[in-house]
Amino acid sequence: MPKLKRPAIRTLWLTVHLYLALTVGFLFATIGLTGSLSVYHDELDGWLNPHLTIDQPQGSYQSLDKMLAAVKAAHPQRLGSWTLELPQTPHDMLTAWYEKPQESYFDYYAPLRVSVNPYTAEVVDSRFWGSTLMTWLLDMHTQLRLDGLGWQCVGILGGLMMVSVISGLLLWWPSVGGLRQALQFRYRQTVLRLLMDAHRWLGLLGAAALLVLAFTGMQLSFPQLLETFTGADDMGHGNTGKPVFSTARPNNHPVALEAAEFAARGPFPRATLRRVTTPLGENGTYRINLRQSGEINHKHPFTMVWVDRWSGQIKAVRDPKQFGTGQQLMAWMWPLHTGEALGAAGRFAWFLAGLCPAYFYISGLLHWLHKRGWVRDRPIDWQQVRVRCWQGWQTLLRTWAWLLPRIEAGGQWLVLKIVQWWQARIKR
Repeated sequence: MPKLKRPAIRTLWLTVHLYLALTVGFLFATIGLTGSLSVYHDELDGWLNPHLTIDQPQGSYQSLDKMLAAVKAAHPQRLGSWTLELPQTPHDMLTAWYEKPQESYFDYYAPLRVSVNPYTAEVVDSRFWGSTLMTWLLDMHTQLRLDGLGWQCVGILGGLMMVSVISGLLLWWPSVGGLRQALQFRYRQTVLRLLMDAHRWLGLLGAAALLVLAFTGMQLSFPQLLETFTGADDMGHGNTGKPVFSTARPNNHPVALEAAEFAARGPFPRATLRRVTTPLGENGTYRINLRQSGEINHKHPFTMVWVDRWSGQIKAVRDPKQFGTGQQLMAWMWPLHTGEALGAAGRFAWFLAGLCPAYFYISGLLHWLHKRGWVRDRPIDWQQVRVRCWQGWQTLLRTWAWLLPRIEAGGQWLVLKIVQWWQARIKR
């Protein structure tokens, strides 16, 4: 990457970097913070809703047919197709999804989620997407709570984020012999100098991660861009391909859920069951989602089998191991964006990367305000800082000692009240 020597070119990139920060920097920060929390969506949702965690799993799962019957008994007015998502751990609930409930039919995306204890087939809870804190945050991350328009805006913001990161790197990139000065961390000078040095360091360390997240986020909003380039159709997140229909004659003995799942395992006997979608209408098919060993997608695998609802015959198969290069690239987009493809360490790195845009926005804004004389800089008195930190630490310990018994006594009640208040606020 060449050093920007011409003042006009440097001024251009500085203007681009500055005005992106001033116009959409807050949105960068919002998407980053909500994305960081969404990395641990399932864990945080389980913590906020402890009744949806199975503390002591015992025995084997009930049959899929029995769990589906329990869901339909709890929601007899909801006709049509259901999708059963299998638990990923022994402590998780099975989730039954109903895509277009009457209560939120005209919303952009607000399916009903029914939590079922897989060991007892008991319906534990029913919640609409967007009515819980974690799904509200995920909607904010993916579409800024603006439905389809917001989805497109987030994709555009992903492209602008890449421009911002690249322009920041170009502005930082040192000349030959200037690397040492460019890497200075002047923590003994002033507060704003320290903030901006940290701004540059975090930008340098987090640039690769932010570029990957911005690119994959843009691709998830506009999958047709990469699909056109690679020739891989119907590979966007949540895209189940072209419709597959049952062709056998309707009869009085439709195929049961367990039988359809058994038939789907024929081509993939060692795969793990992830989802089963029931047929929609007389000519609908069972869609069975499986995950093969080594498949990069854990939560949303691409291995699919369609089974005729009347004859039990396999109508179509999608095998990721037969994907071409373009399809494999598309299959990486979702797990790479969420971090699940990178393991626990990768998810934590993505969590930290999501926090960076907020720091960049705050530190950059303070620097801009200081240059206009609206914020004063001041030297750092590290001795005073250490004294204040020690005093704050002592106060924190005393406060914690006072709070701990009260948290143990009333923490569960407080969490439930906060969740109820949040849900009531969202519904209003």
